[in-house]
Amino acid sequence: MVTSQRPEQTTLGTALSALGAGLIALGLSVATLLPGVAFWDTAELQAVGPLLGTGHPTGFPTWVILGWLASVVFQPFGDPAFRMNLLDAVCIAVAAGLTAVLVGRLTGRPWIAFAAGVLLATTPIAWSIGTHADVHALFLALTVLLLVLLVDWERLDRAGCPGADRRLIGAAVVFGLALGSHSLVLLLAPSIVLFVFAVAPGILRRRRLVGTCLLALAGTLALVYLELPLRAGPFRATMVYGHPETWDGFWGIVLAQQFQGSLVAPFSDLGAKAVALAGFASDQLGPLVWLVPFGFVATVVRRPRYALLTGPALALMCWFAASYDNAQIDRYYLVPAVIALTWIAVLAEVTVDRLDRTLAPGRLDRHGARASAPVVAVIVAGLLLVPMLARLPSRWAAVDESRDRTGAAWLDAVLDENVIGQDAVVLSWWSYSTPLWYAQHIEGRRPDIRIVDDRTRLDEHLGDIPEVIDANLGRRPIILIQIDPAVIGSLASRYRLTQLAVPGPQVVYRVDGALAEGGR
Repeated sequence: MVTSQRPEQTTLGTALSALGAGLIALGLSVATLLPGVAFWDTAELQAVGPLLGTGHPTGFPTWVILGWLASVVFQPFGDPAFRMNLLDAVCIAVAAGLTAVLVGRLTGRPWIAFAAGVLLATTPIAWSIGTHADVHALFLALTVLLLVLLVDWERLDRAGCPGADRRLIGAAVVFGLALGSHSLVLLLAPSIVLFVFAVAPGILRRRRLVGTCLLALAGTLALVYLELPLRAGPFRATMVYGHPETWDGFWGIVLAQQFQGSLVAPFSDLGAKAVALAGFASDQLGPLVWLVPFGFVATVVRRPRYALLTGPALALMCWFAASYDNAQIDRYYLVPAVIALTWIAVLAEVTVDRLDRTLAPGRLDRHGARASAPVVAVIVAGLLLVPMLARLPSRWAAVDESRDRTGAAWLDAVLDENVIGQDAVVLSWWSYSTPLWYAQHIEGRRPDIRIVDDRTRLDEHLGDIPEVIDANLGRRPIILIQIDPAVIGSLASRYRLTQLAVPGPQVVYRVDGALAEGGR
């Protein structure tokens, strides 16, 4: 059942709620924003964006292209690393604003829409992503936009509006852009198909519309993913991951073949996974987590097609994330968090209707709506925000990166010639290779050193770590950056290693020579 039109369902009300939520999200992210370069994937993105390079699988071309544009537009605001961090703050603000738009479409209540946008902005996973460069912020914004377009298409199609088809075509384009941002959007595809057939059961007979949508999707994907072979081939960037200029290399990156073993026992320990998921959801949503199942029931009753669009999607994404064993998987729950908040918002709308009927039965204003409804909506929206406000200080402290200059301090210390000598070979591990690449390719520091990452050894057929050491020992200084104690122990049995004191993690070693019994 679709809610009836009310005065507060105007475009202006939705726009103001979205603007307010977006500005709050932007303010929170900027206030806690990482000031410069970091480690791990963050530093990679801080470099490949301004360089218009290619990222690790799946390449993330949509983010890279937008990152390059942001590096130009945001030049007045700081160095390239900060600009990429700022881009993510903007993406989270857009996601919060679009969440308000989505809830506005679903409920017609601007205040509830505003509350939903603010709740997303203050959810720890969303807030933390908005403090530094990360592809998931753009992915979240594009996914929420996709939901907005699909819900709009349903509304306009059922009303018989001639412009409805444009929303579906736009959704196809956004799906392509989202796929170029992160392949997680593929988990939404089954739910989207169900939704489309539920809204328009005879859509396959509309061949022109179906063909246009497929062409829009294919064209968007082609345009976005051309960035990989172009920037790895004829217009080569200074930072390229793998060999996406070749056929096999391209698909190896796009299909993330190196991570295909990360989906571990997906159908085992489902009970334990459900318990862990419930605990994580409680950490993110606080007491509101208890409203999620009731919100889903309310959505099934009031917006059944939206429930069909989002219910299977949430289940599939949570199942995948719970079974995927690689790095910081918390980020994979961003879209489920948005979906859960929209369900809670629909429950809030139902609550407003029930309260209004109880408190002011039969009292209608000149538009035919209940006169007290806006006041009740403000109260309900305020109650939704109370748990978040109570946790705001602790969440701020947990996500705040505004004073974190560890990456810059580590780079300054390590790049000193007393640590890494002239013309040295640096055998580095990914999390520390990325800031070194940033320093070398973005800041122009230490062009004399050769940074050899695990990926470099693979792409250039350099062999294992001992083979690289043996090829350069006695010819160039050799620095080892490694966190795995087993690797350090193995190498220490073959080479004389001196640990170098630098700020932060003590993972930097100098290779002083081979041990007699180690052989070379």
